[in-house]
Amino acid sequence: MIDEAEQAFEIPAIRLTQPMGDFFIASIPHDKLVEISFFDVRRMLKERDFETYLGIQRPLNKDRTQELKQYVRTMDACFPTGIVLAVDGRCASFNEETGKLTLSNYMGEDGGQVLYRQIARVLDGQHRIAGLEDFPKDRKFDLNVSIFVDIELEDQAYIFSIVNISQTKVNKSLVYDLYELSQSRSPQRTAHNIAIGLDRAENSPLFHRIKRLGAATPGRERELLTQATVVESILPLITRNSTGDRDTLKRLGAISTPSREELKKMPLRGLFAEDEDVKIYEIIKNYISAVADRWAGAWSDSSKGAVLSKTNGYRAIMRVFPQIYLSLAKPGEPVAEFKYRSLLDRVKLEDADFHVDNFPPGSSGEAKLANTLLVQLGLSRGDGR
Repeated sequence: MIDEAEQAFEIPAIRLTQPMGDFFIASIPHDKLVEISFFDVRRMLKERDFETYLGIQRPLNKDRTQELKQYVRTMDACFPTGIVLAVDGRCASFNEETGKLTLSNYMGEDGGQVLYRQIARVLDGQHRIAGLEDFPKDRKFDLNVSIFVDIELEDQAYIFSIVNISQTKVNKSLVYDLYELSQSRSPQRTAHNIAIGLDRAENSPLFHRIKRLGAATPGRERELLTQATVVESILPLITRNSTGDRDTLKRLGAISTPSREELKKMPLRGLFAEDEDVKIYEIIKNYISAVADRWAGAWSDSSKGAVLSKTNGYRAIMRVFPQIYLSLAKPGEPVAEFKYRSLLDRVKLEDADFHVDNFPPGSSGEAKLANTLLVQLGLSRGDGR
């Protein structure tokens, strides 16, 4: 237990009510904000070879922070957009008559503590706050903040995800990784769990090949795909509107059974609707395993110019998965690895063909490889459509 004196201050605030719940819009002096806020960085904790991921924020970018420290000292410095904070309910009280929100540390006798420097978890705006760390206390710089009180960690992660992915300013792999914190089902969470399963299972062709947070994992050498790449290859198989499905599942607990036409475009959506994520995982794992077995040399080749097991090649093989799968089974049915392999044996491409000389980087190379596979499998007319 840390012995800390009680500290509190008031700020003007307005209560807002939105579908997620109530929160406060407030004005807070920069020095107070710096004193009470903390950044809960997403990180890996490894214990007995098991990887646990904690926190919701991306690591601070030192260059960006330094730029902002210089910027806030300019005469026309301005942060017009709100900073988003989460505060423990024991540390906040609102006076409806005065319109004042009181923030304080909590040194209760129940064994729980919330230190003054940890009153506010930053959900969005950590670089702006870090940029103000050295700003003179005797100079005025007020920040507008949105304060969520007693909000669940799942919803904190969701707010961070929506704010950042819509502004395309954060690594998508981190955003998708945060769906692990969710207690409710969603296409994003299912795709994330499948990606992590493919990365963790020793019998998976993607074992330890996925950059979990979009950056290299310490101790690994062959991470050729980001988590975002893998997740975004799975989502089209189960949804056409992941945000809408997430909302429906949170409101109603289920989505409707897909139509026959929907299953032609999203062959695994029926399994998703039935909460059969393990079956989705097995179907996808068997397919990728067959690809890795058919072109073992190309799959293990991580040298410059190699294509198959890198982003372009992986996207291409997943792009043609629906046609291949539906040529072997009805939507939702399991397909053994050997059945995929028997079909892939028709393809004339050999290991050496999976090279940037034949399939250049970018969407054109991806499309060319996908179309080549479909044509040689007899599943396309060869016109690229």
